[in-house]
Amino acid sequence: MSLNRRQFIRNSSALFAYSSLKSSGLHEWGVLPKRRVALVGTGWYGKSDLFRLMQVAPIEVVGLCDVDKNQLQEAAQLIGARSGSKAKMPLYGDYRKLLAEQKPEIVLIGSPDHWHALQAIDAIKSGAHVYVQKPISVDVIEGEAVLAAARKYKRVVQVGTQRRSTPHLVEAKKNIVDAGLLGKVHHVEMCCYYHMRNNSNPPLQAIPDFLDYDMWTGPAPLRPYDGLPHRGWWRAFMEYGNGIMGDMCIHMFDAVRWMLGLGWPKGISSTGGIYLDNPGKSNIADTQTAIFAYDGLNCVWQHRTWGTSADPEYPWAFKIYGEHGTLCGSPMQYDFIPDGNGQKIHRDCLYEREKYPEDLAEKDIELHAAPATRLHMLDFLAAIEKGGRPVADIEQGHISTASCILANMSMKLGRPLRYDPAKMEVVGDAEATGLLERTYRGPWVHPHPGSV
Repeated sequence: MSLNRRQFIRNSSALFAYSSLKSSGLHEWGVLPKRRVALVGTGWYGKSDLFRLMQVAPIEVVGLCDVDKNQLQEAAQLIGARSGSKAKMPLYGDYRKLLAEQKPEIVLIGSPDHWHALQAIDAIKSGAHVYVQKPISVDVIEGEAVLAAARKYKRVVQVGTQRRSTPHLVEAKKNIVDAGLLGKVHHVEMCCYYHMRNNSNPPLQAIPDFLDYDMWTGPAPLRPYDGLPHRGWWRAFMEYGNGIMGDMCIHMFDAVRWMLGLGWPKGISSTGGIYLDNPGKSNIADTQTAIFAYDGLNCVWQHRTWGTSADPEYPWAFKIYGEHGTLCGSPMQYDFIPDGNGQKIHRDCLYEREKYPEDLAEKDIELHAAPATRLHMLDFLAAIEKGGRPVADIEQGHISTASCILANMSMKLGRPLRYDPAKMEVVGDAEATGLLERTYRGPWVHPHPGSV
């Protein structure tokens, strides 16, 4: 069988699977035009997102951007080999130059969190549709600006909260939640008990010549260089992200909001901090509880980067408690547990090893998450084709991101907060309102909704 024929069958199969989950209107390979795509941030997850897109749609990779020349060259080799193209791929150290010279139709953003907002806005303004990893911002006003840009320039922006496209969770929403098996829901618990906080304490080092550390830092505070920030070291610092709230809670909170049709919380409160003694430099909370309050419903989050999980089957998960039963969900599985003598339902995550055998050779791939990302990409493309909103539209990504940021602010200030998105202020709290926008390092200029 020829490569083109095999690719046709695989992509048609992916589209069929997608249409079985949603009425996308995409029924065959031929309706998808070949798109010019660029990737900003060529680390582990940036490449993973691009590989998933390559598996379900015809694309031309017109540029890669990274401030680490070694990482950029490695990505170019891997992506070139996967695409089968022998053409030299344009490589950039500054994403602005890539946007100006290549004019991509689609931009995937896989850079660290502190870059998401600026890069998304610049890509939107250049005319591109954007797939941006979560969280969309590290402060609330950044997120408002990305949303404003997407709407002003009429671009599709899909956020990488792919639980909304996870096959077994799509099934759970349809067959459990929407079907009314839970009854009235009054309580939700969400958690992460992974020991994922980096507690190391590396010495200061000379900046290697292959890394543009000033550009890597961008608008964030400039920390003394103490080693390559890739693959998680940067996540140990609030300078570059929103801690475990912005990394892990956002996924589960976003999934719950999608499942239950929830918008902005009525109020947000949080407590926590660094409770364990350790010699590391990390300044993110190792223990935190947050409450996202709605009318007659609390969504409660807890993470600990130490100790044992409250439920070993669901160490990173949500549990939705209804009057008729409970739905437990995670990237790996779901369980419906009815009250009384009803029928229990269990589903495991979908793997597609036979359909996509190249997944098995991909370094560090999350095999259980690959089907969800493929469907998320197809949903993104369907929105571009039809001119609609994707399942993880930028507004939904903003609500989930900002809510987690506000939880961190509540923890810092020691009081509950209520955000008014229409006025872009924390109601009755001038101090908290002042924290909605953090100071940028020059010469970078903080974006605002009215000036994008």
